[in-house]
Amino acid sequence: MNIGGDLPVRRIGFGAMRLADSDIWHGPADREGALAVLRRAVELGVNFVDTSDAYSLGANEELIAEALHPYADDLVIATKAGVARPSPAEWVPLGRPEYLKQQAELSLRRLRLDRIDLFFLHRVDPQVPLADQIGALEELRKEGKIRHIGLSEVTVGQLEEASRLAPVAAVQNLYNLATREHEAVVDRAEKEGIAFVPFFPIATGDHARAEGPLAEVASEVGATPAQVALAWLLRRSPTMVPIPGTTSVAHLEENVGALAVTLTDAQYDRLSTLT
Repeated sequence: MNIGGDLPVRRIGFGAMRLADSDIWHGPADREGALAVLRRAVELGVNFVDTSDAYSLGANEELIAEALHPYADDLVIATKAGVARPSPAEWVPLGRPEYLKQQAELSLRRLRLDRIDLFFLHRVDPQVPLADQIGALEELRKEGKIRHIGLSEVTVGQLEEASRLAPVAAVQNLYNLATREHEAVVDRAEKEGIAFVPFFPIATGDHARAEGPLAEVASEVGATPAQVALAWLLRRSPTMVPIPGTTSVAHLEENVGALAVTLTDAQYDRLSTLT
């Protein structure tokens, strides 16, 4: 997948949010373990890492820089702004242009970058015109501080409106085999050649139970249920780039192994009809 037409990435990236405490407020309890996971991801060929200024109040970005800087030439780092964290339990959309620009500057500093490859509007702020929010990101792009603009948790209508204002390279919405409210956004992103970056990409609940449909297909193809869940996403759309996160090197290796899993038409269809 080429994000924005000029950022080639492998189709399984790494979501760094999991490298934080349970409230996504403090940094990891096992810092050395978190650094090892990030470094192992790059060793495995992962070249797309996703973070946010809201994860551990910016410390997640600093962790990535500590682990991986100086960065490999092909490493794409995405971050986000547009959510304030007044307390561990609060995630408040904040899309004022001056705030978005300030956070971009702070992210550049923490990540030790001159330009951010992919900068997402973390959430659309209903109190601020979308044109103002996208306008701020477009100013940053024209100034050379960000390379591409992304949107997170948006509808087709919001994607269309934003795309009229500036080029949108990626959309990051909640989507997995068991949570598929954004089917229309997946389809629209594919039609426009926009990367669709599903967060929480591995299905849970009934779909993932020990005797469930994922386990059945996993047994048939010689993979794990998590790998099958990711393989289904990869087949769902050619612009899909899942970003499973983990604090475990073993789980990281398992997730990356999904790239080698092939589903038959019948297996894909069987999983696709699940509700």
